[in-house]
Amino acid sequence: MTSLPASSRPSRPNLVFVMSDDHAAHAISAYGSRVNHTPNLDRLAAEGARLDAAFCTNSICSPSRATILTGTYSHVNGVPSIYSEFDYRLPTFPECLQRSGYATALFGKWHLGHGPASNPRGFDDWKVFPDQGDYTDPLMLSEAGEEIVPGYATDVITDLSLDWLSRQDPDQPFCLLVHHKAPHRPWVPDEKHRDLYPVGSIPEPDTLFDDYATRSRAAREARMTIADDLNEEDVKERLPDHLRGEENRVERTRWMYQRYMRDYLQCIQSIDDNVGRLLDHLDEHGLADNTVVVYTSDQGFFLGDHGWYDKRFIYDESLQMPLLVRWPAEVPAGSCPDEIVTNVDFAGTFLDLCGLDAAEVLPDSQGRSFRGLLRGEVPGDWPQSMYYRYWEHDDPSHHAWAHYGVRTRSHKLVHYYADGLGTPGSSDRSQEPEWEMFDLVADPRELNNVADDPAHAEERAALERELARLQSHYRDEPYTG
Repeated sequence: MTSLPASSRPSRPNLVFVMSDDHAAHAISAYGSRVNHTPNLDRLAAEGARLDAAFCTNSICSPSRATILTGTYSHVNGVPSIYSEFDYRLPTFPECLQRSGYATALFGKWHLGHGPASNPRGFDDWKVFPDQGDYTDPLMLSEAGEEIVPGYATDVITDLSLDWLSRQDPDQPFCLLVHHKAPHRPWVPDEKHRDLYPVGSIPEPDTLFDDYATRSRAAREARMTIADDLNEEDVKERLPDHLRGEENRVERTRWMYQRYMRDYLQCIQSIDDNVGRLLDHLDEHGLADNTVVVYTSDQGFFLGDHGWYDKRFIYDESLQMPLLVRWPAEVPAGSCPDEIVTNVDFAGTFLDLCGLDAAEVLPDSQGRSFRGLLRGEVPGDWPQSMYYRYWEHDDPSHHAWAHYGVRTRSHKLVHYYADGLGTPGSSDRSQEPEWEMFDLVADPRELNNVADDPAHAEERAALERELARLQSHYRDEPYTG
């Protein structure tokens, strides 16, 4: 593809939406990472906007993807867990763009159901992994069938994306979804990055040895600890005998943490490299000025924070999504909006940026466009809170209790209504519901649960009212036992 003169470029912007899997915002140097450096993602932030309060509404892969596509909460789109089947009666933002004249494509991770009935829709071209996919020589599905694509998954996805871009009609706007598997477990890095972030060099988080002293049983009983729930297959090295046993838990935690984080950060390095390849392609082919580039992850991730890996909880390390948006025509370089946005808002924003009214083409959408925030304009009625719900109470592998909650700019209230082994509405009453509340200004690491502190009773009552209001607004039924 040759460079386009300004007069021949599409009047509607192109959209390149890059999404990784389980990439925590605090593993991006533009977000102040203490553990790694991501120059190409930093470039996106420097040339566009870094949103500092972007949150997911259900911190797990398939639910977040369904929400991003449709602009709806899990109870509307039918995907409250990774075992759910997406409700294909709901339109998605790529379908809307395709119908309005955009060329559309998707390469990489889909993870929304199983079998042919769950194949991607709304794309002129697509090639995706079955389920999670493999890091090396991945099997990929397309309308033509199955094939093994040689190479490292992150490179493969970018190669497919660049090839598709090179074949596009310069007079037709495009929407390209680049969905990486990395850095999802089992954390298999590209060989060329295996010397990066060596064991012993990675700073530990302040909360690595969190004792959950003031918090709920939900936190204490989660099976996501670095010490006990990571295994030798995860870190690809045999645990030395002298680190086994409860008496050696601290040393074992540190040993596991260094190896887990080494592989995780090496996987991210490939993500950053390949974002750079995409940005370079847009520059070289005269597409950068008229292309909205978005980078995000489907949720956050615990990087030893609170002693954990994985996500699922409403704690900020899991709740926060990285969100970088570059569009030179409209987004001021180096801006940092800090208003609350959620993944429910993504679809409406993308459609708005591309000249469509989400209220007309996505009638079930529950979000709103944050295009104004990207321009530096804050509407007077912009939400000051967000609603969260994690549903997967019947997954014993992580034992993360079902819960919902509200986060404002200064506080968080959480209701754990079902333990990880029980089922809401059943006769199993192995654990009574619990509450947590955090003053995020005084306690940003969320270590001190003040839900039952009389000094915070007035604020808790206000948060309970806001939680009830949000549930009513989003038409979600609270748990009643």
